[in-house]
Amino acid sequence: MMATVLSLSLALSACSGGGGGSGGETAEKKPDDTAKKPAAAAINPAGQLPITNEKSTVKILVKGAASVEDFATNEFTKWLEQKTNVHIDWEVAPEKSATEKLNLVLSSGDYPDVIMGFGVSPTQMMIYGSQGVFLPLNDLIEKYGVEIKKMFAASAFYKDLITAPDGKIYALPQVNECYHCMYKQRMWVYKPWLDKLGLNMPTTTDEFADMLKAFKTRDPNGNGKADEIPLSGSIQAAASYLFETQMLDSFLMNAFTYDHGDKKLYLENGKVTVPYNKPEWKEGLKYIHKLYADGLIDPQALTQDNNQLKKLGENPDTVILGASSGHNMGSLTTLGSTSGRWKDYVAVPPLKGPSGFRTAAYHPYVVANGQYIITKNAKNPEVAFRLADFLFNSPDTTLHWYAGREGTEWRYAEKTEIGINGKPAIWKQLTPWGGVQNVNWGQTGPNYRSNDFRLGEAQNPEQPLEVMLYTQTKERMEPYQMPIEKVMPPVFFTAEQASEVADLEKTILDHVKEMMARFIIGDSDIDKNWDAYLKNLDNMNLKRYLELYQQAYDVGFKKK
Repeated sequence: MMATVLSLSLALSACSGGGGGSGGETAEKKPDDTAKKPAAAAINPAGQLPITNEKSTVKILVKGAASVEDFATNEFTKWLEQKTNVHIDWEVAPEKSATEKLNLVLSSGDYPDVIMGFGVSPTQMMIYGSQGVFLPLNDLIEKYGVEIKKMFAASAFYKDLITAPDGKIYALPQVNECYHCMYKQRMWVYKPWLDKLGLNMPTTTDEFADMLKAFKTRDPNGNGKADEIPLSGSIQAAASYLFETQMLDSFLMNAFTYDHGDKKLYLENGKVTVPYNKPEWKEGLKYIHKLYADGLIDPQALTQDNNQLKKLGENPDTVILGASSGHNMGSLTTLGSTSGRWKDYVAVPPLKGPSGFRTAAYHPYVVANGQYIITKNAKNPEVAFRLADFLFNSPDTTLHWYAGREGTEWRYAEKTEIGINGKPAIWKQLTPWGGVQNVNWGQTGPNYRSNDFRLGEAQNPEQPLEVMLYTQTKERMEPYQMPIEKVMPPVFFTAEQASEVADLEKTILDHVKEMMARFIIGDSDIDKNWDAYLKNLDNMNLKRYLELYQQAYDVGFKKK
């Protein structure tokens, strides 16, 4: 299985847009057949539209989306019903209380046909799957899966990632092959300051420190005041699985060791490990502490949230923020703001540390699992599954699902138009995406946006963000990509394992973050207290924590 993972390339193949999607012909109705069979069984062959000749209904419990005005009257919902002849009876769980609503429904036994958009955890899938509440989808995929099979054919390891240890698939995912998101642990620097001070882009940790010193002492904003903040960040986690915290270590530590994501797990010759109990982590902390002791790091970087960071980036009088870690420029400025300041922050290539180590953390497992679950109460599981399979159709269904109406929010590209990746474009966005609207589902539910589809969006000089992110990722991050064999994939835990992991993980990671902050600001002397820190990790049962992850990894990925 890991061999499959190893075959992943950055130019992930697109999901074919033809097949039995929106272009299928309506099946010829046979009165004799429909007279003999109940309405629930009147389903057309795989890939053929409509899904049922007579209108059918699927009851869906969906997690509310702040950007969607009304799922019932949504233009995409109308388009979907027209194509499939399937009416959706919606029950919308308010976004802020969605988890409580889902738990209430699961405990009540009054299940809808489908649970959509909640990101149900692998552990819940296994619990309710083993109880028969969540239906296994393997046979339905085999019989009716046209579009999802195309996704598996393009990237086979996606099937591995959604398959439980018992071999069953209990939910369909949303897959978003966001190229630049795969290198989301970045550092952004205000390029006009580099230009004004005659500085080159730093390539080593020493050069980075020298740059910050220049920002602090040479008045790059030219106002005659020592108000520049060389480096800042945020400790707040973002809501999406694509984004993580903007903590200082997320970029800088990768000049010393593998600092991969919030949980910081990685693989060493197939063994699950962590960096924060190793000598290289200590050296990285000493480096960041030196930056702090020299007054180069904003003290608020260790406590502030994303909004507070953005206030620094959008300081109204003059630019005061030199650099910050973050997923994109929108982590530290407001994208589309009238100041246009976000365009002047550029990505710093991974820095080379004192030992020569340098890597760009890599996140290829862009799978949001648990997005579409069919329950045992489904009156017609085949119809419910075929509806979901059609949502994976690309590009036609995906464009309606993501953007809205053809000709209004988007259109297919003209022959002369160029995509984000410099290749012939596939489609063009006609109106800005985002905000409260009623033409798409706000990225809710199962879907597959391939790398080729995303990068096939026609370039728009008025909206250069995606091109900027692609170019800087391609040139500055990809050459230093973390080896795929070191990337820890998502794993399934049993209920017992999940409970134990949750307790251990919170205790351990809280301690790591607390001590990282204390070591950085000098509240705890790293040389004197390092051994005590390691002993605390041992006492918190780090060994058992890694054993649990190893067990889950071996079940899902180790070669037999």
